Amino acid sequence: MHRYGTPLTAGLFMVSAVSGVALFFHWSSATFHRMHEWLSMLLLAPFVLHMVKNWKPLLAYAKRRTLLIPLLLSAVVAVPFALTAGKGRAGNPAFQAVALMTRATLEELAPIIGTAPEELLRQLQARGYRARSTHDTPVDIARASAVPSNEVLFALMPPPGGK
Repeated sequence: MHRYGTPLTAGLFMVSAVSGVALFFHWSSATFHRMHEWLSMLLLAPFVLHMVKNWKPLLAYAKRRTLLIPLLLSAVVAVPFALTAGKGRAGNPAFQAVALMTRATLEELAPIIGTAPEELLRQLQARGYRARSTHDTPVDIARASAVPSNEVLFALMPPPGGK
């Protein structure tokens, strides 16, 4: 326990710090999101080992009350984030736009993409998607085709530089 607690804590903290910074600056978020979540959870195990190893010094900090201020400061800094979570617009606007577009019908998407709804329907059917009508949404088509809805939406997009 004493042999691996601190090294594992340091190693996983480093991974968590790098992935957290990448997420903060929106660098390859898809790459770092799951890594950050799962490895931060895994970080809890060596953290507990580290706490066990350093229990006596931790108690000494508590007795001298030098532990109280950092813990209170950490809580004070965290509370505003917890209280404002989910209020207003959160997240990347591009992801929000994609989510909205996957719930629009082919008829509603056609003017945005710059083609006729029937052409969008034909395109999807030609690519093997189970699209029945121009009243279908990418979510409907994705469900019927057993694929993610954003895949259907991206299949509708013209190639870069035009058609």
